[in-house]
Amino acid sequence: MAFGAKLAAGVFMLASLAGCDKTPSGAAESSGTTKAASSTEAIKFVTTQDGSPLEIKPELFDTPAAKEFLATGKNPYVGKDDAIAEGKKIFQLYSCTQCHGPEAGGQVGPALTGPNYNYAKDATNKGMFETVWHGTNGGMGAKGKGLMDPSDPNNGITPDELLKVIAWIRSHGQLTGNEDAAS
Repeated sequence: MAFGAKLAAGVFMLASLAGCDKTPSGAAESSGTTKAASSTEAIKFVTTQDGSPLEIKPELFDTPAAKEFLATGKNPYVGKDDAIAEGKKIFQLYSCTQCHGPEAGGQVGPALTGPNYNYAKDATNKGMFETVWHGTNGGMGAKGKGLMDPSDPNNGITPDELLKVIAWIRSHGQLTGNEDAAS
């Protein structure tokens, strides 16, 4: 390809990126923040099974805490005693104790309290949320609302409930999961 054609192709690519409001290679936007940190953008979820995009209906994030998590990846319930107590009840209600033990320390299934996880991403609240919501390749089915029992769209854990369960799990471990909320 001639130099002029290469230059034209490069200019076209840059113009295309500018026109669709994209930044190359995850570079920061001119305001100094990334799109993921923007209050109008939601974090992007991926499945634990293969890393493919995981679409969760935004309307399911219907509480202030769930909306904050969707925007930032930070679990606002971590360290909050009332949410931790509620999370323990939900953990028991969904029979998580059968596989993960009464204190999430492991039984038939793995320990959830860290610092070592079957899936490294579970060290973050976003990663643990994805794993529980959509399930794993290792035998745990999806627990998310509408996924736990596909024949009943009202069955399954809500985002707000799951955040409380994660807060309870974090109360037993060494990590809060909010250390790397942007991931």
